[in-house]
Amino acid sequence: MANQKFTPDEMMTIAAARKLRDGDVCFVGIGKPSAAANLARITHAPGVVLIYESGTIGAKPAVLPLSIGDGELADDAETVVSVPEIFRYWLQGGRIDVGFLGAAQIDKFANLNTTVIGGSYEQPKVRLPGAGGAPEIASGAKEIWIIANHSKRMFVDKLDFCTSAAGNSSKKRAPTTVISDLGVMVADTASGELTLTALHPGINVEQVKDATGWPLKVAVKLDVTPAPTEVELAALRDLYARTAAAHGTSGEGE
Repeated sequence: MANQKFTPDEMMTIAAARKLRDGDVCFVGIGKPSAAANLARITHAPGVVLIYESGTIGAKPAVLPLSIGDGELADDAETVVSVPEIFRYWLQGGRIDVGFLGAAQIDKFANLNTTVIGGSYEQPKVRLPGAGGAPEIASGAKEIWIIANHSKRMFVDKLDFCTSAAGNSSKKRAPTTVISDLGVMVADTASGELTLTALHPGINVEQVKDATGWPLKVAVKLDVTPAPTEVELAALRDLYARTAAAHGTSGEGE
């Protein structure tokens, strides 16, 4: 049964979680990617294998981690290996089904910026956390999923800095999907350009176009994302509540 009382962030996180399949091996970023991946694990995909950059394989955190070094990730993981093994054996070895990332800026080809906003690299207006393992994940996973709130500040015509080349118009790339709080975009297999393929409930095409920093391509046939179910909402809200009790922050806005 669907529940119409949900926030745009809840819709985005649940829509992203639904994409994970039971048994997928998923390299997870901190923040919204982690929330979506763990929601999938505790609902429809208990067999998903979550891998974090710090070396945890098969992580099953009871609460959302504050960082990749959060001990919560290792407590119930299947195993913990070295960082070089994560990247060389798992990622470069082609063993990662899904790379799940966030970003501060995204362009029309799903290239990502997590480094600086405004100004120059040496003197930016805002200096962000940086690349971490995102460039390697973006180039090494079989599929790339990106979760991000939809606005012209986020979806830009030109990145202030290209941290992760998730794709461009000239190279062979992994299938890439962007899930926002307005809808879903998929990279065209020929051009690599993002195309709007689905709208979330109550959202129209003009809203998405107005929140995008380039002339957005729209699929001929648009799907509508099913609204969250009571079970999905309860599981997500409980996850955020447990995280807030443990850390003093839910991770919802990260």
